[in-house]
Amino acid sequence: MADVHEPEIRSYNMSQIKGKDTKPEILVRKFLHAHGFRYRLHDKKLPGKPDIVLPKYNTIVMVHGCFWHGHDGCKYYVVPKTRTQWWLDKINTNRHKDEENEGKLKVLGWDVLTVFECELKPEKRDDTLINLIKKIRNGHTRN
Repeated sequence: MADVHEPEIRSYNMSQIKGKDTKPEILVRKFLHAHGFRYRLHDKKLPGKPDIVLPKYNTIVMVHGCFWHGHDGCKYYVVPKTRTQWWLDKINTNRHKDEENEGKLKVLGWDVLTVFECELKPEKRDDTLINLIKKIRNGHTRN
């Protein structure tokens, strides 16, 4: 099935999609900062330019959009009915890069935590963020 939008409209729509500083990412950052965590953002020296880098805890937090990262079993990950193969290729490439970068980060000694946007919806947000803090603190066994 062909795209439902003209190329100019599709191009504009795609240009409006953010790769960093997304609402879910900012929500996690504000929560961590309010709880005393200090971090770096999108460190270009690390594989995949991780969203949130917590050097003190040797931890990386990746905040993924459910659609863009193919969150299995999630109601927000629905494969489009148009250009289906193109979208599947795109999403699978993202998944592959995620796995590859996570592996590289682990080899470098980082703990890698992933939060999906569906876990930040109001009904799950508090539990997700509290568990995130617990994981960051409990994973910190190095000095």
